[in-house]
Amino acid sequence: MATISAALVKDLREKTGAGMMDCKAALEANGGDIEQAIDWLRTKGLAKAAKKSGRIAAEGLVAVAVHDNRGVVVEVNSETDFVARNEEFQALARTIADVALEKSADVEKLAGTHYPGGGTVQEAIANTIATIGENMTLRRAAELQVHKGVIGQYIHNLVAPGLGKIGVIVALESEGGNTAELSALARQVAMHIAAASPQALDASGLDPAVVAREKAVLAEKNAGKPAHVLEKITESGLKTYYKEVCLLEQAFVHDGSKSVAQAVKEAEGRIGGAIKVTGFHRYALGEGIEKQETDFAAEVAAAAGGQA
Repeated sequence: MATISAALVKDLREKTGAGMMDCKAALEANGGDIEQAIDWLRTKGLAKAAKKSGRIAAEGLVAVAVHDNRGVVVEVNSETDFVARNEEFQALARTIADVALEKSADVEKLAGTHYPGGGTVQEAIANTIATIGENMTLRRAAELQVHKGVIGQYIHNLVAPGLGKIGVIVALESEGGNTAELSALARQVAMHIAAASPQALDASGLDPAVVAREKAVLAEKNAGKPAHVLEKITESGLKTYYKEVCLLEQAFVHDGSKSVAQAVKEAEGRIGGAIKVTGFHRYALGEGIEKQETDFAAEVAAAAGGQA
């Protein structure tokens, strides 16, 4: 077997964009011949996948998986919404969530984790890119676990079981024995999170820079007022702000007369023990990705040689 140097692997990687281990395997399979290795990667669909990697992937699916006291939420992106309806892509997203649930929701670790049927999660994505013909990315993943209690889940705009456009998991710790009631409450809270999009569990979880910016806005609005008055206005304004963005202080979407914290407290009698909301994750598909705007009419005109 030919000796495969690191420099040769690097050269092939730069030429194809394929993964390091894929490049090494290609060179080993072709006696170190770089041109044959390129063809080998192309036949496997790995070089083809690399060529698509620059294209914006802002569609796709959010997958949720929960088992016992642990839950994960994963976002797998594609270029078009059409692919989200593809059964192969759905199976990919669902299986990645299952792997994350079993192993780790750390994206870097998850990408290199064994994928059922062979290879790694990243290789499974590359193979699906080659089959379907669109760029795809494992964008993010998160997990929650409770010692005693339940993980609530909710998927909005359900596309298929466990898959949709918005995915939520929320952790409720409780020693209460009525698990059915606790699970029902957890689902209600997860639905609330999907609808109200809180930024944090409570004020202590907010980004200090966000709070500082809110203070600055309040100060600017009330410039010129005496310092002691401005302090009271700022304090009152922040309390209002916290009710808008902090989960426990938000008005409960299922009963606007009480906060989420109050609704959870009232449920303790039914559940038979104290309840604590310890965390949540809410993924909305494509949030924060700058999507490329296209003029469809212009594209058609260009394809027709500029003729209308």
